[in-house]
Amino acid sequence: MNESQVTIRYQGEQHGVAQGTTVASFLQETDGSVSDRVLSALVNRRQVMLDFPLRGEVDLDVVRYGSREGELVYKRSVSLMLHEACAQLYPEAQLVIGQSLGNSYHYSIRGETPGCQEMTVALCEYMRKLHLERVNISRNTVTLEEVEEAFRKRGWNDKLLLLRTRRSSTVHTVSCGKFIDLAHGPYAPHTGCLPTFDVVAYEDGLLLRFPQRANRDQLPVFIDKPLLFKTYVETRKWQDLLGIPYIGQLNALALNGEMGQLVRIAEGFHEKKIARIADEISARRDRVRLIAIAGPSSSGKTTFAQRLGVQLRVNGLEPVALSLDNYYVNRSETPIDEDGKLDFESIEAIDLPLFHEHLTQLLDGKEVSTPRFDFVAGKRRPAGEWSPLRLGPGQMLVIEGIHGLNNKLTESLERDQKFAIYISALSQLAIDNHNRIFTADGRLIRRIVRDRMYRGFSAERTLDLWERVRRGEGQWIFPFQEEADIMFNSALVYEPAVLRIFAERFLLQVPRTSQAYPEAFRLLKFLSLFVPIFPDEVPHTSILREFVGGSSFAY
Repeated sequence: MNESQVTIRYQGEQHGVAQGTTVASFLQETDGSVSDRVLSALVNRRQVMLDFPLRGEVDLDVVRYGSREGELVYKRSVSLMLHEACAQLYPEAQLVIGQSLGNSYHYSIRGETPGCQEMTVALCEYMRKLHLERVNISRNTVTLEEVEEAFRKRGWNDKLLLLRTRRSSTVHTVSCGKFIDLAHGPYAPHTGCLPTFDVVAYEDGLLLRFPQRANRDQLPVFIDKPLLFKTYVETRKWQDLLGIPYIGQLNALALNGEMGQLVRIAEGFHEKKIARIADEISARRDRVRLIAIAGPSSSGKTTFAQRLGVQLRVNGLEPVALSLDNYYVNRSETPIDEDGKLDFESIEAIDLPLFHEHLTQLLDGKEVSTPRFDFVAGKRRPAGEWSPLRLGPGQMLVIEGIHGLNNKLTESLERDQKFAIYISALSQLAIDNHNRIFTADGRLIRRIVRDRMYRGFSAERTLDLWERVRRGEGQWIFPFQEEADIMFNSALVYEPAVLRIFAERFLLQVPRTSQAYPEAFRLLKFLSLFVPIFPDEVPHTSILREFVGGSSFAY
């Protein structure tokens, strides 16, 4: 190959094309066409748009709908379509991104509109028109000053604040007609790739609905989650009180040396909420026999349980923990998942008959000998090493684990004898008015830091396992979250700025040849949006300490 050509390795074959040939042009020439299911590409393990110009030596893969990477591109691109529709139909209005609710994004509506119901119908019709017209989604590189001037004219201070910490003199923007935004990752090449969506009125705003990863061509049945939405509204109120809805405002505080007050208020919200939960449990002490705490990976269940225990003791109750981890069946009896691997997320990985027997005896006031599980050997320790346990007067049993809300675990108790708590981690922060932080990313970054610092697992290994963890959550945790008496949001508005100090180094250790590298690269770009802050002012009782270390609780 001469210097004017690019060497491309694609689907086991080597090709040569001219320097600057785009990914789309190469795929058109090589495959004869580019499927609408091809949403982006991996160039040397970095995810890019199909208009990316190829240079040097390239290992090329395509990203299709159905993959994790493809799902994010699809949602990002449909969201862009929604904002274009709003800009065309309602130029005096603005849609403000909120939380994820099921397979939907919630938006608040600001400015003059004809009413939510009429607005959602018109937006959806306009988006379908955009889809049928196969409008190009264009990426451009402009100077920092140019994009700042454009945003200044629109009054988009959220984006201007974000750009203040931009180090590069140029910025990537993305557009779908009239609406122009900062490009926070790859987008689909055109709106023809985005056939399935819906816009519906919901509570005080609207929902933008997406298909599931398994089926691009059909929307799933919508399942309302009122408890989740109530927690989201509470989080939004906290956010309004803090005055830090976007990353740009957080960065400004960090640069001005004003983070201490923000940390104290954010932690104060947590402590007040935990105290209220303890008060509610105490008010039911004549009936409640068991506190069940559940939540997905890295939601902060363990520290929450410790802090709740403090508040319960203030109210005269003594919590006694019963660890589900010690009730795992021997590894040789662990169920197998769809990939033929041990499924530790399944409730069948728990010895339910033994757990039910011990639960009944404990609540009857009897002493039991609780098992101890050896995770290194993958089996239960001999009975002689088991620990005695009995509930005394004023003591209340607490179980904490991913299956805490599953009725199969506590079916011997009446519903009002259980107080169920679901721990979520709903980010209180957005990138700006139009771009959200993926809820699972906060937990993933927490886990990367904790696994590397305290469990001896590299970021690469954590990323490799994350898809299986998420699949287990979808099957065994999320379906039960609305069964809770109360939901606690463990996310802290300032935490990404602290986690960046740790996670960035660990993610940089992921080799470029790794299957986990595209995700590591994406997370590094996300973390680069934050001005890092040291954890010095983070209280030693904070949930964040479970992940970065320095907690005053023993784990």
